[in-house]
Amino acid sequence: MLRKIALVTLGMAVVALAQKQPLTFRGKVQQINAASGRITVAGEAVEGWMAAMTMAYPVADKEILATLKPGDAITATVYAGDMALHHVTIVKAQDAPGAFSLETLEQLALKNNPTAAQAQANLRAATALAKQAGLYPNPTVGYYGDEIRGGYSGGGKQGAFVNQTIVMGGKLQAARKVATLQAAETETSAELQRVRILNSVRTSFYRVLAAQRLVAVRRKLEQLAHETATTAGHLANVGQADKPDVLQAEVEQEQAAIGVTIAEQTLTAAWRVLAAVAGQPDLPVTKLEGDLDAVPQFTFDEALALTLRDSPEVKLSQVAVARAEASLTAAKKVPIPDLQITGVIANNFTPLETTHLPAGVQSAAQVGVQLPLFNRNQGNIAAAKDGIESSRQDAERVRLQLRRNLAATFRDYDAARTIALQYKNQMLPRAEQAYHLYQASYRKMAAAYPQVQMSQRTLFQLEVEYVQALENVWQSALAIRGFGLMDGLAAPARSLAP
Repeated sequence: MLRKIALVTLGMAVVALAQKQPLTFRGKVQQINAASGRITVAGEAVEGWMAAMTMAYPVADKEILATLKPGDAITATVYAGDMALHHVTIVKAQDAPGAFSLETLEQLALKNNPTAAQAQANLRAATALAKQAGLYPNPTVGYYGDEIRGGYSGGGKQGAFVNQTIVMGGKLQAARKVATLQAAETETSAELQRVRILNSVRTSFYRVLAAQRLVAVRRKLEQLAHETATTAGHLANVGQADKPDVLQAEVEQEQAAIGVTIAEQTLTAAWRVLAAVAGQPDLPVTKLEGDLDAVPQFTFDEALALTLRDSPEVKLSQVAVARAEASLTAAKKVPIPDLQITGVIANNFTPLETTHLPAGVQSAAQVGVQLPLFNRNQGNIAAAKDGIESSRQDAERVRLQLRRNLAATFRDYDAARTIALQYKNQMLPRAEQAYHLYQASYRKMAAAYPQVQMSQRTLFQLEVEYVQALENVWQSALAIRGFGLMDGLAAPARSLAP
């Protein structure tokens, strides 16, 4: 029984905790009722709480009611299972986001995307390790004792010693060079990550730009379908249209409405991706400033030359070769013996036979080297040689891979650009001309209105396909310009070389 009570209590606690998870609410004030402590707000959708709708909400902090007025944009905190608005804040006009440009979103992403800061932290760590690799070894100091109070005379020696390793053969400089080149790899990886972030922002930007335009075209198409269905109904009433014509028009109206819903959902999803890449997941949907029609133009040879010259992956592979060569140099220096120098100073308490007094302060020195007889670092040297060959082959692999990927991406770009230009220069102008001709004929009573609507529907459908073609052009073009580095939330690469 007690166990059941405990489980029920725990369940109630979990539910209560879930209901107390704070959510952000945004909307525009429509009406204020100070007497009831409620405000009517046209609220945006809050995932996990409520869909977008206009309704009256109780306000937890009644003091804010005196400062609110209709038309104010507000934010508030809400909780699942609770209809009240908490911590209502008025969004000032200067704080409300306007249209975003691509440059603004790029700077926002470079500032807030966590992988950018992560790449810089990796670079600072690699730079610190390069500094550490060149530091000289510390001396060893300690106590020295020999025959302490020993023997018949109770003498012995007590003192201190200092031991220092003198690094020979330029081993520290070689180790520092290897570590510096590892830091250079990490720096190139940070640049690679920067390109990834910018490319992700750019591709998401043009995807949202296309989605916004598609929503507008789909809404026009829906309006046209509504007018067509209404016209079909009127014509049926006067005996100028059959029942199948009316049903067909109604089906097309429903299809157009579904098209609008899908376009709006696509826009929302594309914006969420853009906001995540920018490091601002709660960024509200905002109109973007950009020219979707200004598709970039370049040839395969230009794109290939730019890729092989400026791709961070090519630069990273080149630095890896240099680091492998430096590792071989360092490995060859390892067998060179270091000097081991030890100095001792001690007080000898053993009495002299002549004076019977303690011998006093004495000193000693040792100098030694480790002979490279058995271990000449031959295994590491051989591995370093193979490491150079592996790095060189990897650099060639990277260049070939970039060529292969560019060939496929450029094929998609070339095809999409050809299609987009065909729509822009041939199909859309003709469809628009046909629409205007049907419209003129209708005004002269020489054509039926359904013909006008059909030509207009064709024009809008071509606009939808044109926007989709433009989006395909931009995605391929940006992949080419961005050297195929597209995932701005992938963890930045860092050198794992020893």
